[in-house]
Amino acid sequence: MGQGRILVIQNNTTENLGLYEAFLRERVDVDVIHAYSMEAGMVFPGTEEYSAFVVGPTPISANDVGNYQFLTREWEYLSRIVAGGKPILGVCCGGQILARLLGAEVVRSPRKEVGGYTVNLTDDGLADPLFHGFPRDVPVFHWHSDMFRVPPGGTLLACGDPCPIQAYACRNVRGLIFHLEINHVEAERWASAYPEELDAVGKTREQVLGECVEREPEMRLLAKKLIENFLDIQH
Repeated sequence: MGQGRILVIQNNTTENLGLYEAFLRERVDVDVIHAYSMEAGMVFPGTEEYSAFVVGPTPISANDVGNYQFLTREWEYLSRIVAGGKPILGVCCGGQILARLLGAEVVRSPRKEVGGYTVNLTDDGLADPLFHGFPRDVPVFHWHSDMFRVPPGGTLLACGDPCPIQAYACRNVRGLIFHLEINHVEAERWASAYPEELDAVGKTREQVLGECVEREPEMRLLAKKLIENFLDIQH
């Protein structure tokens, strides 16, 4: 893919794209739109201005898009991107929204995942250009209750336990439920913003932050590789 301008769509004030945004800025020009703060009447930029898109997380369920004005507008915008064929990467709820746009369900994960985990790339995942050069077993950070199904015609790229569906590919879309872009500073911010989530999984703040710190060096390397791979995807 040519080194054009990339649009990052941030959907929550607490949860940004962290290392993904930083590594994008090392390679290309990046615009960030804070969709959650868009006032009535504001519009998303033309899709023709960008060569690829990244959609960030939010604690709002992907099944509740219609209850939020900014997400309703974003849904229409993402629909045009998906139909237009340019590469688009969705992270956590961003990936769930894109999965729904592609005709997949978003359902409850068998269990909530918060903290450090390992996900496993499938054979299709190892062969997918987004994960070129990745190990089969990937250390990740999680903070989610829902999960996507693989969209019709799509491919399962990564699986895990307890959440069996961790990443998918479908045409120009890649969706991830997990985070590589998080470091301990951002994990601490999430823990402060969502303390009830820690109670729900029976983990302490210190435990979750320790799990992030333990995985942080390798996650940083893989986050950089993922962004490099994303920028090289051709459609």
